[in-house]
Amino acid sequence: MRIFVAGASGVLGRAFLPLVVGDGHDVFGMTRSRGGARTVESLGALPVTVDVMDRHQLTRALADARPHAVVDLLTDLATGDSASNARLRTEGTRNLVDAALGAGVSRIVAASIAWVYPAGVEPADEDTSLDLAASEPRLTTIRGVQALEDAVRELPDGVVLRFGQLYGDGTWYAPDGRFARAARAGGLPATETVASFLHVDDAAGAVLLALGWPAGVWNVVDDEPAPGTEWVPAFAEAVGAPAPEVERVGDVGRPVSNRRARARGLTLRHPSWRTGFGAQ
Repeated sequence: MRIFVAGASGVLGRAFLPLVVGDGHDVFGMTRSRGGARTVESLGALPVTVDVMDRHQLTRALADARPHAVVDLLTDLATGDSASNARLRTEGTRNLVDAALGAGVSRIVAASIAWVYPAGVEPADEDTSLDLAASEPRLTTIRGVQALEDAVRELPDGVVLRFGQLYGDGTWYAPDGRFARAARAGGLPATETVASFLHVDDAAGAVLLALGWPAGVWNVVDDEPAPGTEWVPAFAEAVGAPAPEVERVGDVGRPVSNRRARARGLTLRHPSWRTGFGAQ
């Protein structure tokens, strides 16, 4: 199968490309920089240097590639600007979906996020509504996710993967990542907020598996959602940080269920952050 991967040189793209190339597919890896193109080529894919915000070049790239499927792994995380990431999900995904439709592609697998549900104690599943009553700046993130997912569903075989917070090589939770540095500086408090995690290698495996899943939304998280009072001390220990301060923030978060994906064959090398943090 010919597969066009947008965001191929990003953290998840770098984990995904060896898997999809190794599975015998012909892979086009889209990136917007020469350095990214070299990375894509080193991982066995054919680099396509295009900015997703350039509709004309993107449309031509998809037409030239003639893929059977598109994989959207686009993120804009370098600055930590949630508004910039939301713009990418809104405008970038719109451009990518339009280009895919123009090229006659019916299948797309797109990375989304799982921390999009209203706060609560019951595990959220794929039928739980998005938290569209959130205040800013969270609301901008939620609306960006809504725009991405609505666009993806325009394709007959549109698959959305709502990933937990990714940890592992190259992520903000890596030993040299943003949150590890914050923890070592005493700036990552342990709160009551429940989060769901996923190792980046498990996320990459899920993308490969999802190329054969039915259209729709799928939660892809590990088996153990947990409050910060549990996971932050374990994370701090794993990255050589001091024990964190406990802080109440008034946000209980929301556990997320992976039951549907598990039933479809999702298997996890790291079913819990408890062991996963130390394996980074």
